[in-house]
Amino acid sequence: MLKSGVSMFFTDYSISPAELGQALESRGYESVWAPEHSHIPVTRKSPFPGGGDLPKKYYDAMDPFVTLTAAAAATKTLKVGTGVCLVAQRDPIQTAKLVASIDQVSGGRFLFGIGNGWNQDELEDHGVKFADRHKVARERVEAMKEIWTKSKPEYHGEFVNFDPMMTWPKPVQKPHPPVIVGGAFPYSARRAIRYGDGWIPQAVRSGYNEIGDLIPQFRTMCREAGRNPDEIAITVWFPRRDLDLMKRYADLGVERVVFNVESVPAHEALPVIDEIAEFMLKVNG
Repeated sequence: MLKSGVSMFFTDYSISPAELGQALESRGYESVWAPEHSHIPVTRKSPFPGGGDLPKKYYDAMDPFVTLTAAAAATKTLKVGTGVCLVAQRDPIQTAKLVASIDQVSGGRFLFGIGNGWNQDELEDHGVKFADRHKVARERVEAMKEIWTKSKPEYHGEFVNFDPMMTWPKPVQKPHPPVIVGGAFPYSARRAIRYGDGWIPQAVRSGYNEIGDLIPQFRTMCREAGRNPDEIAITVWFPRRDLDLMKRYADLGVERVVFNVESVPAHEALPVIDEIAEFMLKVNG
């Protein structure tokens, strides 16, 4: 069965994460996802990947760990995921505690979707050089894994460096919540293979027609790197509502598909998730 989720930029004018979470759970969805931007600088060194002006929701997004905790507290089985957490912009020690804490509060329902960021100005405001962001993110993920799995973790890298420490809680999920790496092909695929438990490609991006065409290549990349492709779950981001395409994803071994729902009030959001739920019943029927 192809699992389904919904991603939303939670804002002060959108449906609340608790209400959306309950609605998704009651309709058979597997997960809810929240992206993040700490802020949006007025300057623009990096063009918006989607083209045109940056949508207002990017400026208005709430912190994903806060909104996902609210969704987790209001549900029992729904998984909650960052889609994606910009780890290069976050302190790894504090973020490791956030991840472990939400995994505890949710009873082991957290999915740690991560990305390295596209907004150069935003990264630089956090003290990270744009050219360094991929290595910074990798070191921070490696450091967090040490924190989650060791009683006295330490890490010594170029960008992350700390001596043995003690910090709890540890996550419910062992060895830790799945680290699901998002981004464009082939770069995010390589990162997912190197240090991820999953991969989040967008269904359509510039440079290729459809991500399904590249999944066999991704699995070959896994084997060539010594990874079992079955151990790296694939989450397809923002796919078309096309029945044949979804069945193709299922045949290719995709674990879940995540649909975007705009940052709108409940009376506008709920009909959309009803439509998607009906569509997924046909997919899995």
